[in-house]
Amino acid sequence: MEVKAYKNKLSFKNKLFRVLWGITYNLFFRTLPGPLFYNWRIFLLRMFGAKIGRNCKLRSSIKVWAPWNIELGDYVAIGQKAELYSVDKIIIGTKVAISQGAYICTASHDMTTYSKPLITAAIKIDSFSWVAADAFVGMGVTIGEGAVVGARAAVFKDVEPWTIVGGNPAKPIKKRVIKE
Repeated sequence: MEVKAYKNKLSFKNKLFRVLWGITYNLFFRTLPGPLFYNWRIFLLRMFGAKIGRNCKLRSSIKVWAPWNIELGDYVAIGQKAELYSVDKIIIGTKVAISQGAYICTASHDMTTYSKPLITAAIKIDSFSWVAADAFVGMGVTIGEGAVVGARAAVFKDVEPWTIVGGNPAKPIKKRVIKE
């Protein structure tokens, strides 16, 4: 994925939309917990530009930085207190689970300069993947189809399809084989 540098601060328009989203998020997204309001939360995210497929389950305690940078396929489930730090695009395929407390982070800072400007890169999580509890996925990473990121893993490099990774930094544990 391409790394983008923001030498200047984010645009006024971006800041304005984030303020509006923050108000909407705090008043109307988080305050209605439970599965009865999945469609309501999806509606709000779509109103702010998110592209969301069918039958997604999004908990009220998730945090989304910029909905307009989110794309979810069908049957995506995002657990409690997961964070989508979507300064850049987060693209999630079909039938993906993002477990509670996972942190999907599209931004960092350029440590090679004294001013440490913000840098971003999109994250892609392919279909049939699972990002387990409290895992961290860093900017520019692609999680391959069917891959599993183990609980508390920290992923800084791409994960091959149908591979289970764990640890910090995440390392391959074994191939994922579906028994059916």
